[in-house]
Amino acid sequence: MPPAQWNLSESDDRLVTSYMEAKTAVIGAGFAGEVDWQDEVCLEDVDEQGFLREAAWVILSSGMRHAVISRLFPKVSRAFLDWTSAQAIVRQREKCRQNGLSAFAHEGKVEAILSVAGTVALHGFDRVRDRVRREGVTYLQSFPYLGPATSRHLAKNLGLGIAKPDRHLVRVSKAAGFRSPDAFCARISELIGEKPSVVDVVVWRYATLQRDYLSLFRCREALQIKSPHGRRKPRLPELTAQACC
Repeated sequence: MPPAQWNLSESDDRLVTSYMEAKTAVIGAGFAGEVDWQDEVCLEDVDEQGFLREAAWVILSSGMRHAVISRLFPKVSRAFLDWTSAQAIVRQREKCRQNGLSAFAHEGKVEAILSVAGTVALHGFDRVRDRVRREGVTYLQSFPYLGPATSRHLAKNLGLGIAKPDRHLVRVSKAAGFRSPDAFCARISELIGEKPSVVDVVVWRYATLQRDYLSLFRCREALQIKSPHGRRKPRLPELTAQACC
């Protein structure tokens, strides 16, 4: 529990008010479907085609703008047989590779997508999904191009209730006085009952819509204590992410 000396009712109220304002703006801008999708996605409902598609999306997205990937992804999907099955991709590996490079000229990322398909084809999707269920981001990091941040991005897209530490969420969390996106999203989740992954997508989308997005969440009162050296530093609880679905 948070330290008793904090006026949490006031700070929490401000946090929830800011979040709901952001969500209203996101829905008003036409992104309600994006929020609803994140709320409804659940690992148990993800099939092989969906897993391959989401893995490819996250791999390609690493270091790239969302708008660029959105524009190129349909062609990438066609190159990989519209994610029909891992076995089909493996059987036509060279063709998929050539078409993939034509759609997205990054050999490492194309090979990474082929590697994911190869793993699913070798072990079967049910086993892969079971390992995601049991091991979460630790297992996902065994795939190429899925590091500490991108593995969380994929886990979120597969329905695990966690936040991804992208640059927008990191900045918002810090501005709001939290140590991490996990702590920030989990706190809002605890207060209003929405999944941390939904909080993530709302705040991320709001940040893409508003240039001065940090001002909405920035602390307006001293929720800080002094360090032994006289400098002020945040002292907020580190909250963990919730389970999937």
